[in-house]
Amino acid sequence: MKKIDIPFWIYFVVAGIILSAYMVIRTGREERMIEEEIIEKEGEIYMQRLEREREEKKNTQNSAG
Repeated sequence: MKKIDIPFWIYFVVAGIILSAYMVIRTGREERMIEEEIIEKEGEIYMQRLEREREEKKNTQNSAG
């Protein structure tokens, strides 16, 4: 059997590919978490606005009726 010699720089290339894949996965998770937090905050603001409008509507109906 003949031993195949692999140039040392190939190991760096493979390590770089693996590191890049890891960073892409990690960054994707972080971005999803940030987006979910933003969506939750927007939802809370929307719900507060709806509640405020509901209260205003209730108050105007009570004062008119």
